[in-house]
Amino acid sequence: MKKPLIPALVAAALMASAAAVATVMTPTQRIVDKLPKLDLEASIPKQFGDWTLDTRATGGVVNPQQSELLNKLYSQIVTRTYYNSKGYRIMLSIAYGEDQRDGNQLHYPEVCYPAQGFQVTSNRKGVLDTPLGQIPVKRLESNLSQNRFEPITYWTTVGSEALTGGAAKKIAEMRYGLKGEVPDGLLFRVSSIDRDSETAFALQTEFVNALVTHIAPDIRPRVAGL
Repeated sequence: MKKPLIPALVAAALMASAAAVATVMTPTQRIVDKLPKLDLEASIPKQFGDWTLDTRATGGVVNPQQSELLNKLYSQIVTRTYYNSKGYRIMLSIAYGEDQRDGNQLHYPEVCYPAQGFQVTSNRKGVLDTPLGQIPVKRLESNLSQNRFEPITYWTTVGSEALTGGAAKKIAEMRYGLKGEVPDGLLFRVSSIDRDSETAFALQTEFVNALVTHIAPDIRPRVAGL
């Protein structure tokens, strides 16, 4: 065999081996196909605790993309506004995707809000305590032209695990991938128009506490990791 051919044959063998490994390691089983169908519109109550759906509300909730792209990225989107007995309003947005591989990743508020012209002035991790356990969250402060101040609390789920995105989310996806599984996931976001961020975050915590205790137990892990 001529010597110049040897490196080429070795390279070809390595490429073939890599392709075979990639094929074996590529997850193919969607976990959503093994679970009961998730219907967020029906599963998220319209009234719970001191909170009632505002059926007159239109607009107000920031979405990162146009409707066509949202429909491509997510299997389900729930966008609502609720008010309490004192008239305080909280906006809820849940974006759910059945396939959380790289091409279908969730879009985070710290990215989509600036895309809508907002300035994000604070971004910190926290823990939201509920009667059923803790949820890791991110809390953002944002404003639009110093006129609309909107504090935001959000988290993501991968399968039935709540995360704050980033590396933790990627590691969770890899754990599923090593088992040959494709996880589902969602982004749960609440926000309110309020200059007083601490008051807003406290009321958002109250809202989440009331909501998670009124979600059916079989749905709750996929919505909040609880």
